[in-house]
Amino acid sequence: MFGICNLANIPLRFEPSDRSEIVSQVLFGEFFTILEKTPKWSKIQLEFDDYIGWIDNKQYKDLSSEQYSQLSKDSIILSNDLIEYITDSSNLLMPIPLGSSLTFLNYDGINTDNFAYEGLKTSGIKPKMELLNSAFLYLNAPYLWGGKTPFGIDCSGFTQMVYKLNGYKLLRDASQQASQGEALSFIEESEPGDLAFFDNEEGNIIHVGIIMEDNYIIHASGKVRIDRLDHLGIYNAESNRHTHKLRVIKKIV
Repeated sequence: MFGICNLANIPLRFEPSDRSEIVSQVLFGEFFTILEKTPKWSKIQLEFDDYIGWIDNKQYKDLSSEQYSQLSKDSIILSNDLIEYITDSSNLLMPIPLGSSLTFLNYDGINTDNFAYEGLKTSGIKPKMELLNSAFLYLNAPYLWGGKTPFGIDCSGFTQMVYKLNGYKLLRDASQQASQGEALSFIEESEPGDLAFFDNEEGNIIHVGIIMEDNYIIHASGKVRIDRLDHLGIYNAESNRHTHKLRVIKKIV
């Protein structure tokens, strides 16, 4: 069994309950495998990053195995506006967030609502220098655990979406992303667009941000913000202290 999100974005929950923790979001056009189904809930695995969680059965539409295979083979087309509207067959408007997947709109058998989109799009692999341009689109977005949109986003959702908009695939959680790419020994070896990871007292990776020029970093902490980065970690000038302890720098691209 397979499905696709046909709403702006829906919560992906840890357990099949409206009270359960939201671990991520499924954005418009994202598709997935249905691993288990109850009368109200479906346990799904997203095609893009293999992330697993529960969604409400009322918040997606079914796909056939042929349709799922078709979408899996296609190049990803994403919306590239902070927020844009999509119309259906009745010309009703639905807002969709930055990074929504538009690939399925090209298939009449899947796009049965006759959704149409006329906003900015992006596809393909972009130069590494474009990563920061995408990151700035999320500046001041409020922090939201499990979030993936400019209206609420967490640290690893931020890095994943920035890389996704430029044609690169990151896993969902900071600890998973830390397993990707090539480790660098010093900040001085890094380039804008590389990822910096931070750990807690137990040594677990709990935070990630995108390195900028001149020892700055853009990351989601309270909001998507820009702070200083040094060999100890992230230095917040407003609070006059280090807020995150540096563990490793990774070159993904």
